[in-house]
Amino acid sequence: MMAADCLSASGRVPAIGRACEKVFDVLVTGGGITGGGIALDAASRGLSVLLLEKLDFASGTSSRSTKLIHGGLRYLKNLEFRLVHEVGKERAVLCKNAPYLVYPEKMLLPVYRGGQYSRFFTSLGLRVYDLLAGVKKNERRKMLTLKEAYKKESMLSIDGLTGAGLYYEYRTDDARLVMELVKTACTAGAQCFNYIKVQEFIYRDKKICGVKAIDKETGKEYLFHAKHIVNATGPWADELLKQDDTGRKGMLHHTKGVHIVLPHARLPVSQSVYFGTRDSRMIFAIPRNGTTYIGTTDTDYRGPLEDPVVSGKDADYLLEAVNKKFHGTRLTRADILSAWAGIRPLIHQEGKSLSDISRKDEVVESSSGLITITGGKLTGYRAMAEKITDLVMKRLAAAGEKKFIACKTKNIPFAGNGFAKHGGFKNYKESLAEKILPYGYTRDDAVMLARRYGNNADIIAERFLSAPQGNAFGLLEAEVWYAVNFEAARNITDFMARRTDNLFFRTDKIPVRLPVVASAFAALLGWDEEQKKQQADAFAGELRNATTFA
Repeated sequence: MMAADCLSASGRVPAIGRACEKVFDVLVTGGGITGGGIALDAASRGLSVLLLEKLDFASGTSSRSTKLIHGGLRYLKNLEFRLVHEVGKERAVLCKNAPYLVYPEKMLLPVYRGGQYSRFFTSLGLRVYDLLAGVKKNERRKMLTLKEAYKKESMLSIDGLTGAGLYYEYRTDDARLVMELVKTACTAGAQCFNYIKVQEFIYRDKKICGVKAIDKETGKEYLFHAKHIVNATGPWADELLKQDDTGRKGMLHHTKGVHIVLPHARLPVSQSVYFGTRDSRMIFAIPRNGTTYIGTTDTDYRGPLEDPVVSGKDADYLLEAVNKKFHGTRLTRADILSAWAGIRPLIHQEGKSLSDISRKDEVVESSSGLITITGGKLTGYRAMAEKITDLVMKRLAAAGEKKFIACKTKNIPFAGNGFAKHGGFKNYKESLAEKILPYGYTRDDAVMLARRYGNNADIIAERFLSAPQGNAFGLLEAEVWYAVNFEAARNITDFMARRTDNLFFRTDKIPVRLPVVASAFAALLGWDEEQKKQQADAFAGELRNATTFA
């Protein structure tokens, strides 16, 4: 894989300059899952595409999910059958196009006497879910007796337990999913830049035709022009809508979802569990990398959209739910390794409770020509992108500038999905392991790299193998090099929080890894000692936010 200029340290500034000289078919503001999806869809149909993200790719809601590609089981409660069908189909497409990032995870749904759902309705609901979501035959639900359920997960509280449903969700790394999507979009021809903030819109004859933006690293201002502009900024969508139309009322209802991470030894579940709480919410307990993470909450949110915090009340709610459902745990805040909070941009629906508000997306066309899309779910991003790109293509076709081309992304493999030449993902993991095993690394390390980068892990391995040996952190340094030159990582937090999962799931490794990562960034980006300290201090602040609760 060749590095895209817009994602490489050396190519970034010249690429920004070239982008200022063009008039793009479409400019997308927002570098989360929706914006990345639109960039890929539009570029793959032959449109010239510019994507601008004011912070880092996936730094907002898109990296703060439950890290599952849902089949939509919970939407059955609100009778949203079409949504269940759609996300089920999209899940299958994602698994095909990015098998290294999206893969099946068994989920246990315990049934309790007097609980939210009886055994009959659990069985019926899972059966309907299988049908609507198009679940593979070997992944369809199975109802378990009390004895079978307890054998599957002996930590479950036995009090009132009558059995369980066993079904499949698909797990992912949400931040990596966005990064791989952006890289795939760039391969298709899109220009994607992080840390470029849109400040204001440019108009000609009352029609939007460009943006004034600022590079948040250098403070330099730029003008970018496009025939069509898409607002895909998630929780910030109302802000840009009001900037375009000062009299417009907000359309979003923000809610906060919180997750906490515990040592697996303190909650040693043998598989993922989806269980009910005292207030009829459903939350997950999911084992991952020697930890178990719990979530999510769903509460009204009216605070700052940047860096929402996890409160002590949020953490206590999840701890109470776990302590009640899993016997012998007695978990406290002291057990929490890390936590994150994300803001959901739901479409406001008067009179509906939070759990009843639809997770459907909504498109708004302003009189200026601005296109806004918000709402929706991680799983449904591709369908959302198709909807927006169809709209742009119809506009271009109506103006006689382009012929309408149908969506192609259903069959576009992600950037790291080059496993055919290796005989499949399983064989690829083995071949990668053989490269690094002689140097003190393990098969688990190979699996981690393959899951994170797909077959582009070969580039990292080659960089590592070409460097002088004897460095215990050689592979880590090779990852930093790759992130800076192929994935637009601009600082330590980009790498520790989003290019890798160190911030939330490997906190015990941070003390030894941080100096290595900081030194590698300094060498690659030319930081002096003062800049290096500033960047390390900035990451220390992110770490405090992830590990302390007000």
